[in-house]
This record gives sequence, structure tokens and C-alpha cells, in this order.
Amino acid sequence: MTEPREPRRGRPPKGAPLLNRAAIVKATLEVIDLDGIDAVSMRSVARILGVDPKSLYNHVAGKDGLLDAVAEQILGSMSLPEPTGDVRGDLCAIGHAFRDRALAHPRAAQLVLTRQLASLEGLAPVDAVLAALRATGCPRREAVSILRSLVATLIGTLLREVHAGPTYGVSDAPGIAQRQAVLERSGLPRVAEAAADLARFDSDAEFEFTLDLALDAVMARLAAS
Repeated sequence: MTEPREPRRGRPPKGAPLLNRAAIVKATLEVIDLDGIDAVSMRSVARILGVDPKSLYNHVAGKDGLLDAVAEQILGSMSLPEPTGDVRGDLCAIGHAFRDRALAHPRAAQLVLTRQLASLEGLAPVDAVLAALRATGCPRREAVSILRSLVATLIGTLLREVHAGPTYGVSDAPGIAQRQAVLERSGLPRVAEAAADLARFDSDAEFEFTLDLALDAVMARLAAS
């Protein structure tokens, strides 16, 4: 395991903006992009900004506040599509908007699942999904359960996309050929049979398939209720 990289030290360049919540969120995302969520602390973020860690408490409530702010930034900066009244189309468009934003900081995406959001900006995508579902007559509690299932599915797919390992295949031609050969020699008949497909990983196609499958389930549930 490699040691976490030390964020850059020093004071902000002359003329840099004063410390504020936006700057703190940006610095927190830099820590996460470099070393992951576990590396986030008031000290590591303060190093990025070149300030005393205590000064951050004027803007966020400790490490939890940093992580909440990042989750809100991911959701709040989404470009939400205008609703059309076509529930499947609207949910699909929201899913793609979420992926586009999450992939800007993929190591931070899982925070959307683990943090409780309170800001209006962070809750706007939640409201958009619930509005699309409720417009079909879906009961409130059912809509919340569908929302949570969709978010979990999308996050899982994005984490797989970012951290795709041998289990999910690879995308470069030499890697595909090498992985396919290993799978064909596995001694497992169905694995060997599917080796050519198991060996390759197309993130766009995988996301489209997973989202389509999830929306099939949602539409079937809505029809049943």
C-alpha cells in the first residue's frame, strides 16, 4: 500500500481570495482526488489552503462538515434537466446528469450515499426525482424507496466504473487479450464461454445498461402500484 501523498504546503498566492466555504470545499475535493476520503481532515485541508486548521471551524463543523459540504457540492452543482412529464425519460436524464457531475470527482461520489444533506442546493436532485415519481401517482413512501434504490444503483455503477478491476474486465486491447486468455483457461465452462465479454469493460455501455435495467424495474413497480 502506498503512503498518502502530502498535500502541498504554504500560504495561498498573493492576491488569492479570502478563506470561505467554497475555497474549503475545493481544497477538500483536492485531498479526496489525491488520497481518498479517509485522508480528509481539518489539518489536511488546511495544508492545501495554507491556513491554521482552527480557522476552518468558522466555516464548517469539523471533518463531518467538510464531507457534508462536498456531498452537497456534488449534488448542488448538477445541471438538472427540465421535466418533460415522461417519467422514464426524466429519470434517465437525471441519472446522466448525476454521472457527469460525479465523474468530475469520482472518489468523492460515495459521499452522496453516506451523508445527510440539508442544503436546498444539495436536495434539489432529490426533489427532482421525487417530483417525477409522485407525478405518476406513486405513493410518497414508495417514491422514497425507489429514490434510494436508484441512487445506490448509480453510485455502485460509478464506483465500479472508476475502480474497475479484473473482475469487471479492462478496456485496453493488450489487457483484454491477456484477461481473455486467463478466463479461457479458468476451467469454469461458463466463464470460459463468456471470456471475450468478461474480459472487456466499456464504461459508457455498462452505465447505459445498468440505468436501463434499473428504470425497467422502476417502471414495472410504478405500473404495479
